[in-house]
Amino acid sequence: MCGNVCVGLVAAAWGTGFLHSVSQLAFAVKLPFCGPNEVDSFYCDLPRVIKLACTDTYRLDIMVIANSGVLTVCSFVFLIISYVIILVTIQQRPSHQSSKALSTLTAHITVVLLFFGPCIFIYAWPFPIKSLDKSLAVFYSVVTPLLNPIIYTLRNKDMKTAMKRLRKWNVNSREKS
Repeated sequence: MCGNVCVGLVAAAWGTGFLHSVSQLAFAVKLPFCGPNEVDSFYCDLPRVIKLACTDTYRLDIMVIANSGVLTVCSFVFLIISYVIILVTIQQRPSHQSSKALSTLTAHITVVLLFFGPCIFIYAWPFPIKSLDKSLAVFYSVVTPLLNPIIYTLRNKDMKTAMKRLRKWNVNSREKS
């Protein structure tokens, strides 16, 4: 990838994120809040904050779902398309060269699915289910970040060697018992 494409992708990602955040913040700041000040969720997110407003927020809810949903789904589709392009490119290479790239790609796709699965459901689904939303919030904000280093650590050559030694040690200690 040439430098201009890389800089362009980074600028597009940062610019989109900034515009998305500022546009949603602008709507939330203008809301009248007069009731309870507790968000019924594990993390404070715009759809939960909107529920605290003491006015009809139906249009704003739809705007947030459309804005966040479209951004989330488009990002996911863009990533999947890029991974398909990489897979097609890998298949054109000799198998000994493509195995490491395929291993890396599998880890990346796993992390993307773990991240975007709950994210799409939280931000693109227009009918919130409180118990499911709370479960997805925990998964999205706790489980996924915990699994990310585990997924990449298990790909490490030293870690694979250590796991094999541990497995052999465990098998040998069971046979002696």
